[in-house]
Amino acid sequence: MAFFDALATMLASPLMQRGLMVAVLVGISAPVMGTYLVQRRLALLGDGIGHVALTGVAMGWLAGSAAGLTPHDLLAVPGAVVAAVIGAVLIEVVREKGKTSGDVALALLFYGGIAGGVLLIGMAGGTAANLTGYLFGSISTVTALDVWLAAGLAALILGIGLGLRPALFALSHDEEFARATGLPVRALNILIAVLAALTVSVSMRVVGVLLVSALMIVPVAIAQLTAKSFRAMMGTAMILGAAVCVTGLSITYFHRLSPGATIVVLAIGVYAVVALVRPFLPRPRHASGPHLDADDDVRLREEA
Repeated sequence: MAFFDALATMLASPLMQRGLMVAVLVGISAPVMGTYLVQRRLALLGDGIGHVALTGVAMGWLAGSAAGLTPHDLLAVPGAVVAAVIGAVLIEVVREKGKTSGDVALALLFYGGIAGGVLLIGMAGGTAANLTGYLFGSISTVTALDVWLAAGLAALILGIGLGLRPALFALSHDEEFARATGLPVRALNILIAVLAALTVSVSMRVVGVLLVSALMIVPVAIAQLTAKSFRAMMGTAMILGAAVCVTGLSITYFHRLSPGATIVVLAIGVYAVVALVRPFLPRPRHASGPHLDADDDVRLREEA
């Protein structure tokens, strides 16, 4: 009875209600883009975009301070969205220029993002400590506006990520095949980068910009161990993402722990358990990883 009483108390808290809603939205939407990034071997792209988004947070803070808004970070999330999208497009552009120069350019963007965020926060009259919630997640600061922003961004991510799944997977699996079928490869590359940026922006309140990449990638890595198709991998990753977000956030209600760190550690723990028991589970149909489902292949051929 004590457990159910505590659970009822948690669910009755407006703070936890907002936090759980955002956690579910993030848990479902982040692995959708993570699936494409894993397929493209760009697992760390979310981490890089997160660094750039930090500058956007600081820009929003600076704009809010200049406009006399209280609190000053009311424009932090919109600022992060703008900066993340611009950074994602830049990352995609330099990725096309070549591996060596691209690595250097990406490093400059990553480190410049953190440095720019700290400097701009100082210009706004704040301190580096004000960025802590955005670096590691701070569910206690989630407002009703954040919930609506998260819902809108998650709907956009899910709508495009699932609606264009055959085309986006064809691009991620074999770019030359996608180009041969007449798909707009460059536009789709930019679209994936922009959606990854939006995913970072919607997730940073829960796990923080430094850990957001883990939430995008780890559920996908878990699903990849057992999934028999690309569709199954994405669906399983979405369920796992929502489950670890809600479970991790609930744990932090009863124990004073960082929500972002708890969620990520929990996800990694699930990965370790699944990896240990995988030898005793049925093997996926494709040893090299999930491939197109039959209906996706048919749809792609028809569109081509």
